[in-house]
Amino acid sequence: MTASVVLGLIRRTSRTPFMVAGCAMALCTSAAAPAAADTSGGKPTVVLVHGAFADASSWNGVIARLERRGYTVVAPANPLRSLSNDSTYIASVLDSIKGPIVLVGHSYGGAVISSAAAGNPRVKSLVYVSALMPDKGESGDALSARFPSPLATATRSVPYRAGGVSGTDLYIRPDKLHEVFAADLPQSMTKLMAATQRPVAATAFSEKAKAAAWRSIPSWTLVAKQDKSINPDLERFEARRAGSHTVEIDSSHVAMISHPDAVSDLVLQAAAAATSRAAS
Repeated sequence: MTASVVLGLIRRTSRTPFMVAGCAMALCTSAAAPAAADTSGGKPTVVLVHGAFADASSWNGVIARLERRGYTVVAPANPLRSLSNDSTYIASVLDSIKGPIVLVGHSYGGAVISSAAAGNPRVKSLVYVSALMPDKGESGDALSARFPSPLATATRSVPYRAGGVSGTDLYIRPDKLHEVFAADLPQSMTKLMAATQRPVAATAFSEKAKAAAWRSIPSWTLVAKQDKSINPDLERFEARRAGSHTVEIDSSHVAMISHPDAVSDLVLQAAAAATSRAAS
C-alpha cells in the first residue's frame, strides 16, 4: 500500500482525524513503541494500550494532544491473544521505559494494564477509558455476564491456526460495528473500521486475571454513557470498586476517537498527579 493510498483513507470528524487501523507503520510513527522511551522535563511517559477489534492508531487524536503538551507517548500493539500473554508483553514494554509512567487502557486493554502494572513501582497512575477492570480471579466474561451489552450478540467466531496453535477469534459483525462500537462516528469511517478490525482470541475474555493493579495504584475512569460494547453500569461498578476519579461523557465505546479532548484531559489529570507523587 502506497503512502498516497493510506493518506486517502484518513477521515475527519468535527473533533479529530482518525487513521484507519490498517495504516502503514511508516505513517504511524507516533503509535510505535520505541526501544527505550524516556521522559522530558520530569513528566511521566504516557503508555496507551488499545483494546479488542482495534489497534494503536485509535489513539492518534489523544497522542497528538498529549505530545503538544510536552509528554512522551508510547502506544504499543496489544497482541490480543490471551490476558496472560498480552499483559506480559505490555509489562515488557513498560520495562523499556525510564522514569514514571501513566498507563492507559481502553476496553479489553483495561484488563491488560491491570495485570501489566502489578508490581511495577514506576507506574504512578492508571487510566481506564470505557474499559474492563477485572479483580484478581475474575474474567471479562464474568463481568460482562453481570452487566450484559449488545456486543454479546454482535460478534462472529472464526477458527484460526498459527504456529501449531489453534483457537477461535472474535470479530464484530460488519453490519453491527457502527451500532455497538462507534455510533457517534460517521458510517463511512466505521465501514473502514469494520474492514480493518483486529480480532481478539475468545480466551482473552474467559481467562481469569492474576492481578488487579488498581487496588494499589491510583486510578481514573471515563464512563461512556452511550457505550453499547461495555455496559456503562459495569464501568460505573468498576470505578466505584476501584475508588477511581471518575468522569462520564456522552460517548460511544470509542471515546478516544470521538472525544479525544475529554480523554486527553483525564489522562492529563492522572499525569499531573503522577508528577506530584514522583516529586514527593
